[in-house]
Formats: sequence, C-alpha cells, structure tokens
Amino acid sequence: MTDTVTGAPRADGRRPGRVRRGRTWGLSACGLALAPSAVLLAVRLTGLDAGTPFAVPMVLFPYSAVVSVLVLGVVAAVPALRSRWTVPVVAALAVVQVGLLVPRFVPENRDVPPGAAQLRVATLNTDVGGADPRAVLELVRTERIDVLALEQLPPDGVAALDEAGLGALMPYRELHPEYDSSIYSRRPLYHGGTTDSDTAWPQTTAEITLGGRTVELMAVHTYYPLGDADRWTRDMTSLTSLARRGGPDTVFLGDFNASLDHAPMRRLLSAGLTDIHAELGRGWVRTWPVGHALVPPMVQLDHVLHGSGLAGVSVSERTVPGTDHRAVVAELALVPS
Repeated sequence: MTDTVTGAPRADGRRPGRVRRGRTWGLSACGLALAPSAVLLAVRLTGLDAGTPFAVPMVLFPYSAVVSVLVLGVVAAVPALRSRWTVPVVAALAVVQVGLLVPRFVPENRDVPPGAAQLRVATLNTDVGGADPRAVLELVRTERIDVLALEQLPPDGVAALDEAGLGALMPYRELHPEYDSSIYSRRPLYHGGTTDSDTAWPQTTAEITLGGRTVELMAVHTYYPLGDADRWTRDMTSLTSLARRGGPDTVFLGDFNASLDHAPMRRLLSAGLTDIHAELGRGWVRTWPVGHALVPPMVQLDHVLHGSGLAGVSVSERTVPGTDHRAVVAELALVPS
C-alpha cells in the first residue's frame, strides 16, 4: 500500500491548503467590495432613496459602478477566483450599473436652427455670500452671462456684489435674500416673484423675453438630504409639480442637492425637463465640494434643466473662490415649438 502525503505541493508549486485560503480571502474581499454596489443598485432600481437615508450615499452610484467593473476584471483575470457563478454574477451587476449610466454619456442630436435666439445662463451657490464678488463679476463678464442665478445669497452678499459693480453688467434683478436665491439679468425681467409651494423656502422666479417668446426662469435651491431626507424629497416633489404646470420654454437652474441617480430628480426630469449635461453627453460632472485641499469635487449637485422649447448648445463649470460649489455655465437656444 502506498502512503499519501497530505498537502503535497501542486504542479505549480503551491500547496492546496494555501490555495484554498487565498481563494477564500480573495472572494471575501470581492464580496465586501461589491456589497455597497449591490445595495446602491437595489436602491437605484426601486427608488428607495426618496425620503430615506439612502439619499445620501446614492450620489456615489457612479463610483460603485466603477468598483464593480474593477472587481469583474480581477475575478476574470485571477484563475483562483473564477468559477461558474462568480464571473456571471459580478458581470451581471456591472452590466446593469453601466447600462443605467451610459445614456447620460450619449449626446442627444437636437437640431438648432441657424440664427436661433440663444441665452447664456449661469448658476452658483455662493455659500452664504462667501463667493468672491469680484470673481463673480469676472465670471459674468468673461462668460457673457445673460441670466445669473445665485443661491444662498444673504443681504450682505447682495451689497458686496453691488459694490463690486455687478449692477452695471446686470441692471435687472429679482432679489430675495430674505429667502435664499436671487436672479440677475442683462435683459429686462418680468413677472418676478417667488413660488407658493411646499418647499423649505420659496424659490425665486422671473420671466425674460427671448426671440419673441417668454422664457420662465426659476432659481432653485432645495433642502439637503443629509439634514432631512423627507424635507428634501418634498422640495423635489414640489418642483416636479411646478415643472408640470410650466411650459416648454422653462429653465430651472440652481443647487438641487441631487444627482441624476436620485429618484426625485428622475421624476423631476420626467415632468418635461432635460438636464443639459446629460443632453450634451457630459453625464458625470462634479460640482461639489471645492476649495478643500484634501477632498476633490465628488458629485454633481448643481444643474441647469430646461423644457422642450429649448436645446442645449454648450455647458461648462467654473471655480469661484470662496464657495464650496462650482458654477455651471450653459448656453441654450430656442427651437421651434
């Protein structure tokens, strides 16, 4: 009878026990990496972020998709981790996540008629008036902004902008620092005021004439989900109701405290609005936070949304010293109604 030596090395020189332990540790590490991705995907598919603490981590959904793709590459490349179920399961998770993200990277082909009237708009959360007023003035001048929406702008912030000379560039304004947001314009504004809806504070509104048509403007700033997810959801729901009552020539711009992966934001867009970043194929822009040496911009909270009577021509982001949000600058064109 021949004795069998337990744990004899394999042909590749590794001992079976060590291989099994390495496989176990490897699969455990992959599972830990994928668990948050799986949870965020479930929340994304079911809309459970509305009014719940899941609203905060949902902004990281694109990052979770990147993690899934990286884990898929590891599982496919390492023989010890491959099996009949690991690769298909990880691949399914990655494919669904990437599939949800792809549309925002595909530009829409909307024809803008030659000579169509165009409007350059910008939005900036001033961080309670902390934004450098001279930098705001330079932004308006260099980017040739027609309409500027400013959020978290207190009375002393209004005074600082006036002292810097913004009034000379934008003599028309609908100011409501007592609430939160204000609208400045190079062109005359009409029917200015604030909304009467279930939001944490009224949203500032005004109208402008462009190409013989009336464009409705709203400077948006919602409550933040980290502070009260239910209050934030009610704000977004109220904006959705306002969007449904608005016409095709509508522009909502501001700090929505929401990304394109939030269910309330998707419901707002379904009310007839288009996010210009996604429209132009720039679906993973990061506008917050800025101004921190150790933390780069991570998520997009600031948006320019428009109705079907307008089309996006261009969009970009600009850093303004003194605030933790980047400004969003967008050019819109009227299209035949």
